[in-house]
Amino acid sequence: MFDLHGKVALITGGSRGIGRAIAIRLAGQGADVIVNYVRHRKDAEETAAEVEKLHRKCLLVKTNVARSEDVKKMFATIDDEFAHLDILVSNAASGVLKPVMELTERHWNWAMDINARALLTLVQQGLPLMRRGSRVMAVSSLGSVRAIENYTTVGASKAALESLVRHLAVELGPQGINVNTISAGAVDTDALKHFPNRDEILSAAMARTPLGRLTTPQDVADIALFLCSNLSGMIQGQVITVDGGYAIRG
Repeated sequence: MFDLHGKVALITGGSRGIGRAIAIRLAGQGADVIVNYVRHRKDAEETAAEVEKLHRKCLLVKTNVARSEDVKKMFATIDDEFAHLDILVSNAASGVLKPVMELTERHWNWAMDINARALLTLVQQGLPLMRRGSRVMAVSSLGSVRAIENYTTVGASKAALESLVRHLAVELGPQGINVNTISAGAVDTDALKHFPNRDEILSAAMARTPLGRLTTPQDVADIALFLCSNLSGMIQGQVITVDGGYAIRG
């Protein structure tokens, strides 16, 4: 039920952190992988090396998913290389960490384009390569439903992302395509290093998590694998939270 041999998975922002963990997890079950990145070529190559150790093919594609024309070119490359796509994971994310009164229109548009609108473009361009039984996943965060200091644009964009997933689930469901969101708790990745209060965030999360440890990228990757399996066939348009119970503490 977790056998992904013969399937092809695209992971945006797949060079590091959660994206890398998902790429390796899916490859470990037999999927060939496309790792999308923008700046971190060396990290992407390291991810590819890990995938290839599992005897799976890994295609690296440098693409800014906020640019529709770039995404179109990426799918042309995928079509040439594989001719189909079975799993689409929208994981690439960005945004500025500033107080509300310091935010500009550019900050807002940047976060919305990369964190939310990109999924729409990815689905529009990728759908012709997808078949009944394909899976679409978006990676979100608890900031979509909680107020987090300096997280305004990212949190709002993640809320928009989750709403988009629900609408896509309704439209793509009749085609046999499952669309869901994975919402991760506090995960100690490179992205968290940009938070000035990183240590405070991690220690608070540890203290408030009933299971007594932080969420890891591998925890998130396990849920991605589950959503790729036949066991998740009737899960559609949902947000699955992976946080060890952190969110239930209020």
